[in-house]
Amino acid sequence: MTVSIPLAVLGGLLVFALPGYAVTKAVFPEWRLRGPNALLTAVELATLSFVLSVVLSVLVGFVLLNTAPAGFQANWTDPRLEAALGAITALGLTGAVARGGFARVAPSAPLLEEDQGATGGWEAVRRLDRLVREERGLRRSLVAAPPGSEEERELRSRIERVRAEAASVRTSREAELAG
Repeated sequence: MTVSIPLAVLGGLLVFALPGYAVTKAVFPEWRLRGPNALLTAVELATLSFVLSVVLSVLVGFVLLNTAPAGFQANWTDPRLEAALGAITALGLTGAVARGGFARVAPSAPLLEEDQGATGGWEAVRRLDRLVREERGLRRSLVAAPPGSEEERELRSRIERVRAEAASVRTSREAELAG
């Protein structure tokens, strides 16, 4: 059996690219191949399209294999496989058009609900890190300060203020997470 090159290319696209691309554009209509993240978006889109196409081809093939009374030929030129994958592609493209996946202006990405306690986590960590470094520097200075001097008393006082501020940051962060 010989297959023409255009038919082989169309079958390969139908098995390995088009259904996944259509479903991906329907699910993520805001993805565009422009801007500073264009390369990353292109890689994500290509990878997801390939993986989804293969998964959909396997699932459709499995369903056809189990439900077809005359059996199913496992090749990409089987008309039932082509029709099923073509229908999935058409539905995916229809959904993508309806959601604005091919519009000139991309739809806005959905707003994700913020996790309770997720706000301010990095700021608190950075602030605590800065306070720890400041305390270390003060301790080093304390070693070099003359015992019983005004400088030693000032350094000890600053160390206590830094420790109190760190404890305050920890307490407020724990209160945020608890409530």
